[in-house]
Amino acid sequence: MLRQTPPTFHFHKVGDWQWVTDHRGYFWTLSRTHLYIALVAVLIGFLVALPLGVLAVRVPRTNPPILAVTTILYALPSLAVFAFLVGITGLTNNTVILPLAAYALAILVRSVTNGLNNVAEEVRISATAMGYGPLRRLVSVELPAAVPVIIAGLRVTTVASISLVTVGSLIGIGGLGQLFIAGENTDFITEILAGVVIVAFWAFLLDGLLLLSGRLLAPWARVSS
Repeated sequence: MLRQTPPTFHFHKVGDWQWVTDHRGYFWTLSRTHLYIALVAVLIGFLVALPLGVLAVRVPRTNPPILAVTTILYALPSLAVFAFLVGITGLTNNTVILPLAAYALAILVRSVTNGLNNVAEEVRISATAMGYGPLRRLVSVELPAAVPVIIAGLRVTTVASISLVTVGSLIGIGGLGQLFIAGENTDFITEILAGVVIVAFWAFLLDGLLLLSGRLLAPWARVSS
């Protein structure tokens, strides 16, 4: 009986930092594509979630179906959705942007509705007594008061989107995930580690910027980190 040799993984040039230095331009190119996909997806998700959240608060009977639909969208496996969309949108950034925007809805709709529902009724009554109509009250009073909760949702969504963009590389969509694929195919661990560090860097940076913006927009409230 032949004895099988267990598979081995060769850590080829684990710390080739010269390679990292030589490829800074390449990292920046991948980062631009990666951030474009992630941030456009979050922006689209927010622009759709905002009116849906307002509708869910203004017309409570619409809240359950809106949450049900967004939850179903969030439950769809990302890789399967990407592969399905390739036949419709092709190997373009839209193939990743559209599903990520749909996933963002599940978090952002809840953030908008929770933020608006947390506005004290006394505040609404006072604004109405001062002559504020529904739209002006929403824009000038309710949304500013809901900023901390909405920012918290944006932080979660942004970090999740930056992470999920890497999955798009499995179907050939550009981004930092290409470092994982190439590093795995060549047993080049430095490339994989570089991808992990850069993705984590952008996630932490944007999370910190959103945290700061929340504190600037709502100085009276402490946004949970």
